[in-house]
Amino acid sequence: MGKRFAAMLPQHIEFISKQHIFFVGSAPLSGEGHVNLSPKGYDSLRILSESEAVYLDLTGSGNETAAHLAENGRITLMFAAFEGQPLILRLYGKGRVILPGNEEWEKLEGYFPPLQGARQMIHISVYEVQTSCGFGVPLFQYEGDRNTLIQWAENKGEAGLDEYRQQKNAVSLDGLPSSYGEQA
Repeated sequence: MGKRFAAMLPQHIEFISKQHIFFVGSAPLSGEGHVNLSPKGYDSLRILSESEAVYLDLTGSGNETAAHLAENGRITLMFAAFEGQPLILRLYGKGRVILPGNEEWEKLEGYFPPLQGARQMIHISVYEVQTSCGFGVPLFQYEGDRNTLIQWAENKGEAGLDEYRQQKNAVSLDGLPSSYGEQA
């Protein structure tokens, strides 16, 4: 049976720190809009406190999470044990975008390795943690991070990334503006 907690316990934080992948879920308020679910990798997540997390978000084919957060702030992060003891852990929270150049960005960027293509950080104020068994999650062995996204961003360069973000990241699939679109 699943268990619910008001904040992350030390064992939750330890489990999260060992994961190589996590998933981000968000959705617009409209029941007609797209639910977004994105896998995230690299060394891009930090737990700031028992009720606070932040991840470095790299440029991708869309920017659904930022658009959904601008509209309603709802976000879920999910972690699943693909090695060792089975467990699924979800962080439910309110999220917001932190853009480069922001004072908060300057404060937090040192927590992360420099990753080419970083476009924003997503800060999550966690209001509930849920764990469940994960008995049905298969075992996988971690082989390493792909370097394809980083190489793609390096090849684009900053000017190319800015142009790409204007074309692909300013508006969600449902026409909602993302925080990147607001700064354009």
